This record gives sequence, structure tokens and C-alpha cells, in this order.
Amino acid sequence: MITLLVSPDALDASPIEVTGDSYRHLFRARRLELGERVRVVDGKGHARWSTVEQVGRTTARLVVAEETPGNEPERELTILAAAPRMQRAAWLVEKTTEIGAVTIRFINSERSPRSYGEASLGRLRRVAAAAVEQCHRARIPEITGVHPFSELANLLAGCPQRWFLDPYGAAGMDPGTGPVALLVGPEGGWSEIEREALLGLDCRRWGLGERTLRVETAAVAGCSLILLAKTPM
Repeated sequence: MITLLVSPDALDASPIEVTGDSYRHLFRARRLELGERVRVVDGKGHARWSTVEQVGRTTARLVVAEETPGNEPERELTILAAAPRMQRAAWLVEKTTEIGAVTIRFINSERSPRSYGEASLGRLRRVAAAAVEQCHRARIPEITGVHPFSELANLLAGCPQRWFLDPYGAAGMDPGTGPVALLVGPEGGWSEIEREALLGLDCRRWGLGERTLRVETAAVAGCSLILLAKTPM
């Protein structure tokens, strides 16, 4: 199966013109031919099948057909992670996008003060878009930051289930129903002031074991456990 990310307007139109990097990937590297099927998604959660109708020297044309599942998880998960170095942030975005996070927000913490410019955020969003095509989901996560720690109350609005990773937390957790927020601190851990602030925001502690994990590793592990947990009937 091949998935192609297009604009929401393009998904509702037929045919779709494929040009540029997408054309080179599909029709030069992957060598798609007439009549083959391509799954097209709009980054908003919608997906449809299409068929290769025409292949030219620099462009191709896809005819859009029936809808197909978006392959999105039942739970909506927001990750709020202490901002790591850009290379590690890109890895975090790639893997949590593949697993199914719908929002990824980077925050400043006492032990990891950092900022990303617009160019860095643009790079992270391109990483997420490529991951969407690779894993065959249909929604690109919203990626923002770096937010001040003081904005957490607003960033957590709409997430009734709130968990923060902490070595003092119990190993088990039940994500319950409704949107879930997972907060991942820096490798040095949350400061005591930050822990108290998180508890005051109705966030619950959750531990992943005895070992100290990097930010991106903890985010991937937590994301996996939450989205693979059975949804209550």
C-alpha cells in the first residue's frame, strides 16, 4: 500500500495532479504504473482510494474513488514534552506521529530551557508529514512550541485525562475515556516546583520503571502504552 498526502481541497477533487517530489518518489523511485491504486489522505483524518490514470514525463494523474478508513487510533493523545535538542525532537515527532499522537507540543522546563525558531518548527512538521505517509495514517499532528511552562493550564484545556511521567509514579495507569495528555519532563526530571504545579493542574504521576529514559524514548514508550490500552466499552 502507498499513501500520498495531499491538500484537503485536492482530496475532494478529481483528478489529482502529482508533481515535484511526490511524482519523483511515486513514479521514478517506486515505479508506479497505470491502473495501480494509491491511498490519498488530507492530513485532517480523511482518506480515499485513487487510481493512476495517466503518467507523463514530469507529472501524473490520479482519479479519486471511494473513501477508506483513516487508520487513526480511537483515543486522542496530546504529548507535551520538555524541548530536547532538534535532532532528538525530530525523532520524537517521527515516532509519536507513527504511533498516533494527534498533538505534539514542546514546553520549556526549569532543567531544559530551549527555543525553536519557525524554521525548526517547519522542519518538524515536514518530518510529521513524511511519517504520516510512511505509516499510512491520515492525520498530521499539530506541532507547536516552545511554550513557557506557565502556559500549561491553557495547553491542557480539553484533556480530561492528564498524566505526567515521573520516577515517583506508579507503574500502572488507566487512560480512561476522552482525550489524554501525556507530559514528558527533561532527562534531569521535573523540579519540585514543577511537580507541585502539575499536581495542582490535576495531572497524575505515572512511572515507566527504574531506568532514566531520554525525553524522546519516554515519549514513545508512554505514547505506545496509552494508545495500545483497551478503550473501555
